[in-house]
Amino acid sequence: MKAQIFATATLFAVFSGALSAADPRLLNLVMPDAKVLAGVNVDQAKTTPFGQYVLTTLLQTQDQKLQQLATLTGFDPRRDVSELLLASNSAPGNKTGLALARGVFDPAKIAAAAQAAGAGAETYGGVSIIEDPEHQNGFAFLDSTLVVAGDLANVKAAIDRRAGGPTIPAALVAQVNLLSSTQDAWAISTVPPSTLKPPAAVPGTKGVNMQGVLQKIASASGGVKFGSVVVVTGQAQAATPQDASSFGDVMKLLVSMAQLQATQHPEAAALAQSLVVGTQGSTVTVTLSLPEDQIQQLVKPKAVARKTVRM
Repeated sequence: MKAQIFATATLFAVFSGALSAADPRLLNLVMPDAKVLAGVNVDQAKTTPFGQYVLTTLLQTQDQKLQQLATLTGFDPRRDVSELLLASNSAPGNKTGLALARGVFDPAKIAAAAQAAGAGAETYGGVSIIEDPEHQNGFAFLDSTLVVAGDLANVKAAIDRRAGGPTIPAALVAQVNLLSSTQDAWAISTVPPSTLKPPAAVPGTKGVNMQGVLQKIASASGGVKFGSVVVVTGQAQAATPQDASSFGDVMKLLVSMAQLQATQHPEAAALAQSLVVGTQGSTVTVTLSLPEDQIQQLVKPKAVARKTVRM
């Protein structure tokens, strides 16, 4: 139980669920070798029914732990977190990274609850780091509105960077600012997506080598804009126009295959009907637009299924 409470204390670090441009205070803390970045404007997500649905769904499985945390500390990430920024250097087999959050916190109360649940603590650079019992990961409040979490080496490095400016390349900063100012949730990978995680199988597309398809992509980015119509946009950068054209053709083939499988896989067919794929030079653009209630119905069965399995 104590370990569960400590895990809940760092739940804000793993919202992987949704502006004004990214808060520079968060961006300045990102490691200089970051290759994958993702952000969520939680404040903006809360203003839309679908955004509220996504946040609630992400937290449903942790609801009891959240209630324990709220009781002990008064902290509720659904209410108190305003913006999230996740960063990783994407090294194969490396599970390190940073989760940065801006919001309203009570550092002393949260730290006391975590330590009462078995967490350790150390002071580094004048900042208290709350650590898991194995002293592998931790979180630190830089002030009452800013928290950093992750493996200890990255947390300490972020503390060292807190007084400086951004250390990631200027081109990446510009890309982050563009996406974060136009999307409610966004992600950027400056390395081939095929190196990050094996792609999931797409219903109705048996026989298509998705790993081979993704190997044609050198980098990618995308975002989600919540509203009465949920709009998902993505861009994939290939090494050559030929690779981009080939990737675009495969994506269009997948769309056609999914549409032909409407009886067996209605969810995939519904998504495919709204998917638009375009190619220009070495860039492939994908756009998906669906009414809020329709996309909510598409994701609801999976959420219910996961909850059923846990019971």
